[in-house]
Amino acid sequence: MRGVLLILVIVVVIGLIVAVTQRGAETRRQTRLDDARADAQRWYERLGGQVMNLSSDDPAARQALADAGERYNAAGGQLQMANSVRQFELARESALEGLTYVRAARLAMGLDEGPALPPLGAAHNTGRLTREREVTVQGHSYKAGPRPAADTPYYYPGGRVEGRPVPAGWYSTPVWRTALGAGAGVLGGMLIFDALFSPEFGDFTGTEFAGGDPTVGDSGTDFSGGDFGGGDF
Repeated sequence: MRGVLLILVIVVVIGLIVAVTQRGAETRRQTRLDDARADAQRWYERLGGQVMNLSSDDPAARQALADAGERYNAAGGQLQMANSVRQFELARESALEGLTYVRAARLAMGLDEGPALPPLGAAHNTGRLTREREVTVQGHSYKAGPRPAADTPYYYPGGRVEGRPVPAGWYSTPVWRTALGAGAGVLGGMLIFDALFSPEFGDFTGTEFAGGDPTVGDSGTDFSGGDFGGGDF
């Protein structure tokens, strides 16, 4: 009889331990989820305030604000559908990307860009442009540079297109959208990237963007520095 009671006690104790452990794990999961939701919501609301209160007749600023508005709508949709930490992280990334466009718009408007933002995951190790460049591909001229201008009104926060890094900067045309399309658009976009960022066609040496891992560019360009903005062109 004592043996049976002892077994029952052991079973009860084990059950209590399991229940407490499960409740603790669930609490931790819920805390992570709540924190991720709050963080994404915070950046989303900050983006919304900027989008609602900024306007400009400058073409570059207007385009950047339009792109920021698109990211605001995307982040809002993601927040409504999110039910996991990863999904809230994606909404946060969309909001942060929108805020990088806001900073670009403020630059084009001659305003202070505002406080620095956390690095974008998509822009990791892609660098940024530090000087103007112009190339001709299939009879068309393409320009890019570190600052907005009448002939470079499209801002890109940095990222990878078809697996290759495209640095943050201002471009004469949103060629990354073409490259993310299908068929001939992809080929055309890749040719433009080759021309802008490869030594065979560009105005610098030492960095190859044909699919490898860029580590060192010309004039001290270093891509090994890590986060967004860590490599300069």
